[in-house]
Amino acid sequence: MSTHTNRGVITATQGSTLADILERVLDKGIVIAGDISISVGSTELLNIRIRLLISSVDKAKEIGINWWESDPYLNSQTRTLLTTNQQLQERVASLEAELRSLKALNPINHQNAGD
Repeated sequence: MSTHTNRGVITATQGSTLADILERVLDKGIVIAGDISISVGSTELLNIRIRLLISSVDKAKEIGINWWESDPYLNSQTRTLLTTNQQLQERVASLEAELRSLKALNPINHQNAGD
C-alpha cells in the first residue's frame, strides 16, 4: 500500500495574497514618478513629468491631497455653491445698475451726501 502526499508549491518568500499587497499599498501609499524629455541636440523640445500617487482616500487626506472635494465635476455640493454664487453675482450686478439709475435721476441729493 502506498501513501500519497499532496505537496503545495513552495516559494522562497512569505505568501501574500493580492488583497494583502493592495492593503499595504493603500495604507502606506506609493508614488510612481517618471520624466520624458525629447531633445534635438541641446534644445529641449518637450518635457513631460509624470507623477502618480496610489493611496487610500484617508491617506491622501492625511498628506493634504483632497482636490476631489472642490472639483465641481466630482462634487455635487460644489456645483450647487457655484450656481448660488453665480446667482448672487447677477443679483449684485442688478442692484448696482438700479443704484446707478437712481443716482442719475437725483444727482443733487447724491452730491450733498458726499459721495
